[in-house]
Amino acid sequence: MDPLGAPSQFVDVDTLPSWGNSCEDQLDASEIAAETYQEETVRSPFLYNKDINGKVVLWKGDVALLNCTAIVNTSNESLTDKNPVSESIFMLAGPDLKEDLQKLRGCRTGEAKLTKGFNLAARFIIHTVGPKYKSRYRTAAESSLYSCYRNVLQLAKEQSMSSVGFCVINSAKRGYPLEDATHIALRTVRRFLEIHGETLEKVVFAVSELEEATYQKLLPLYFPRSLKEESRSLPYLPADIGNAEGEPVVPERQIRISEKPGAPEDNQEEEDEGLGVDLSFIGSHAFARMEGDIDKQRRLILQGQLSEAALQKQHQRNYNRWLCQARSEDLSDIASLKALYQTGVDNCGRTVMVVVGRNIPVTLIDMDKALLYFIHVMDHIAVKEYVLVYFHTLTSEYNHLDSDFLKKLYDVVDVKYKRNLKAVYFVHPTFRSKVSTWFFTTFSVSGLKDKIHHVDSLHQLFSAISPEQIDFPPFVLEYDARLEHLEVLYT
Repeated sequence: MDPLGAPSQFVDVDTLPSWGNSCEDQLDASEIAAETYQEETVRSPFLYNKDINGKVVLWKGDVALLNCTAIVNTSNESLTDKNPVSESIFMLAGPDLKEDLQKLRGCRTGEAKLTKGFNLAARFIIHTVGPKYKSRYRTAAESSLYSCYRNVLQLAKEQSMSSVGFCVINSAKRGYPLEDATHIALRTVRRFLEIHGETLEKVVFAVSELEEATYQKLLPLYFPRSLKEESRSLPYLPADIGNAEGEPVVPERQIRISEKPGAPEDNQEEEDEGLGVDLSFIGSHAFARMEGDIDKQRRLILQGQLSEAALQKQHQRNYNRWLCQARSEDLSDIASLKALYQTGVDNCGRTVMVVVGRNIPVTLIDMDKALLYFIHVMDHIAVKEYVLVYFHTLTSEYNHLDSDFLKKLYDVVDVKYKRNLKAVYFVHPTFRSKVSTWFFTTFSVSGLKDKIHHVDSLHQLFSAISPEQIDFPPFVLEYDARLEHLEVLYT
C-alpha cells in the first residue's frame, strides 16, 4: 500500500484521454466541413464512429497500474511465465495471486481465465496465453491470437465488467511480429465494440515505449477519428480484415469439390467473368442485381442446365457480396431503431435474438439497408444454433413486413441461417398475422412452418426461455399485464 499521504501509483482509467479526444484529432476547417456530407468515395469497413472512439484509450505505461475492472495478463500454458507484464502484476498483486492461479490448473493457448486482482487497483485479472509464432504455421497463430482477445472480451461481457486494460498479448518471447499482432488486436476489439459496445465503457491498450509507435500508426485504420482520416487510412488496411467479429478468414479452409475430378471445368472462365461484373455493384444500392434471378436459376436446374452444386456456389458468392456491403455500409440509422438485438439463451442454451415489430417503421426506412443490418448482426450468430423471438405486440400496418421482403431475406441469407434456426416464437399474434404466417410458410418458403410457435402470452414463452434471459421492451410487459388482467376479469 502507498504510505499515508503519498500519491497513489495507480492510474484511474477515467482520467485518461480517449482515442477520440487525442491531440491528433484536432480537426481543421476542411475536415469539419467534410463531416457535413456523405463522401462519394468508397467507405472503409471500419467507419468513423465517435461513440466507439470514446471508449478506446491508448496509454503508455504498466498495465498493472491501471485502476479498472480487469487487466489482462499474458502468460504461458502453466501460467508461470516470467515476462515484464507478468512480473509486474505478480509483484503488485501479492502472494495470494500465485495460490489462486494454482487452482486454475493452467490455461490453453487462446483461452482466458479469471482471478481476483488482490492488491492491485483492478478488481480482476484475466489471464490468457498467446501463441508461439512460426511463419509456416501463421494461420494457426493468427486464429489463436484472435481467440485470446475475443475470449478476454467475452469474459468481460459475461462478468458485466465496465472497463478492461489490455497489455500487448503477443509477448516478444513468443516471437509474434508486433505489427501483424496489432492488426488482429485492434480489429477484434473494434468488431466487439460494434456488436457489444453497450457492455463496455472503456478498453485501454497499455503499451511500452517500443510498442507505442506501432499502435499510433495502426489505430487510425480501425478507429478513424474523422471522415478524412477514415478515407486516408483505407488504402493501408490489410487484405484480410477478418469476418464480422474480426476473426481471420482462411481461404485454404474453404474446400472446393469438383463435380468431375481431373476434368477441366468448362464454365470456369464464364463464371469468373460474371463475378467481375457482379463485383462492380459493390458500393452502390443496386442490391437486386447482386442476388441474381433465383427463380431463373431454379428453372435451369430443372432443365438440367445448372447443377445444384453450381447453384449453391453462386448463392454463397451472392451472400458474400451482401455481407461485404453490410460491413462497409453505415447502418447506424437502422441500429438506432433497436428492432433487432441479442439477449440471453433459451432453456437449451441456444442464443436468443429478439425482433421488435413495433420498432420497424416499414414505410419510413430503406428496407434494403434493413436487410443489410440483419446480415451484419446475424452472420456471426447463425454459425451456432439460435432462436428468434418476434414481438408482434401493438404493431400497426406501418410495421408489417410484407411477404416479398421476407422471401427476399430468406433467399439471400446463407444456409447456416436456416439450418441453425431452431424456433421462432411469434409473441402476441393476431388472427390476421396467424393466417399470413400460415400462407407464407406453406406457399413461399419451405422448412420453416414447423419452427413457428405462436405465443399468446409471455407466461407461455417462459416455458422455453426464462424471463431473466430476455430484455423486454417496456410496452410488451405492459400489454401482457393488461391481457392477464382481462383474463382474470372474464374468468
